[in-house]
Amino acid sequence: MTQPKPAADDAPHRDLLTPAQLSDRWGVTTGHLANLRYHGEGLSYLKIGSRIAYRYTDVLVFENYHYVSIG
Repeated sequence: MTQPKPAADDAPHRDLLTPAQLSDRWGVTTGHLANLRYHGEGLSYLKIGSRIAYRYTDVLVFENYHYVSIG
């Protein structure tokens, strides 16, 4: 029995996070992320129609920039 291969259309979705996924990752509400977008703060995002998505690479860059090293 062979393993099913992921559809080619699934590949781009792995590189994007929804506001719900990012809010879970950061422990904030989706409303907080919406406020950041409204005020032009936070990180870059994609808006296609009414859908919002964050590129995973942008999330990592943002997190690394805000990393605080102690000691």
